[in-house]
Formats: sequence, structure tokens, C-alpha cells
Amino acid sequence: MMPSDENQTRQMLSTGFLHNGPASVRYPRGTGPGSLVNINLTPLTIGKGEIRRKGQRVAILAFGTVLASALEAAHHLDATVADMRFVKPIDEKLIQDLAITHELLITVEEASIMGGAGSAVNEFLLSKGINVPVINQGIPDRYIEAASHADQLAECGLNAEGIQIAIKRRLDRMPTKKLHFTKTNASKA
Repeated sequence: MMPSDENQTRQMLSTGFLHNGPASVRYPRGTGPGSLVNINLTPLTIGKGEIRRKGQRVAILAFGTVLASALEAAHHLDATVADMRFVKPIDEKLIQDLAITHELLITVEEASIMGGAGSAVNEFLLSKGINVPVINQGIPDRYIEAASHADQLAECGLNAEGIQIAIKRRLDRMPTKKLHFTKTNASKA
């Protein structure tokens, strides 16, 4: 599980405690975004993400604390944002629904790109034969200089600006979708 804020961390710890089997909650260093904490410990449905914003063309699949940056980037791009919450089991139905309804997916996570949650998304899409462009944003396989948490995220392109840049670059390289006319709607045009 990868919580996006303090409240979700509490929910995930409760979920893991109540689960009859192994459970893991992965959270990064530093403090959370300062979300309101609900005193009730409500367990989550294991393996289910949730849509946090509906948009057009692009779907951002956020894993963990990068959710706030994903929402900010999505606001500027009119993108959909899914708070994936679980890496294993991953929400396959949500991924499939987003892949079918969007032209581009981008996974963002504060974890290694290689072998990370984005890789799990890629593997699922390949196993189902779903062909949609995907960008994986995360921690690259290189040394990251010591710095503030925010500076390290920015260096890895995991802040709102970095996410927007990655999406815009890919959209610029993608062919534009052309309308396909049938005889019926061609005569009306």
C-alpha cells in the first residue's frame, strides 16, 4: 500500500492490521501534506484505487504522496487522476477502464521506476493486449543528490511542473486523432 497523506496512512495501517495475511505500507521520509485526520480507523477495500479527478485525454495514475502534485498538474491539463493506493494487488479494472477511455496514461510514484508500480501497470496492459502509450515517472536508476524532499522530487520530475512537462512532451509527439466519417455522418458534415 502507498498512502497519499497522513489520514490514508492511518487507514492503511488499520487495513493491514485487520488483513489476514502479510501487509506492507510504504511511505517516504518527511512529513505529510497536512491533511485532516479522521479519528475513525476505517479499513480500505484491498486492491481498489479511486478516481480523484475526471478529465480528458490523459489519465495520471498516482501512487502515494505524489497525488497532490498529480492533482495540481491535472488541473492545468484537464487530466483524470486516479489515487491507485495499492501496488499489490493492483486495481486492474481501474487501469483497464482508464486505458480504454484515455489516449495517454502516466504513472507517478515516489519509488524506483525499474520494477515499481508503473512496471506493474505496464505488465498488466501487455498481458491484456491493451495498446496505449504509457509514461512512467518515478525515481530514476541513478544517484540522487542529498537535498530537501521537495528538491529531490523536482529533480526526478515528480512535482506538478515535472509531471506537466512529461505529459506535454509526449502529447506533442503523439499523432492527433482524426475523426472517422461514415457515409451517414459525412453527408451531414
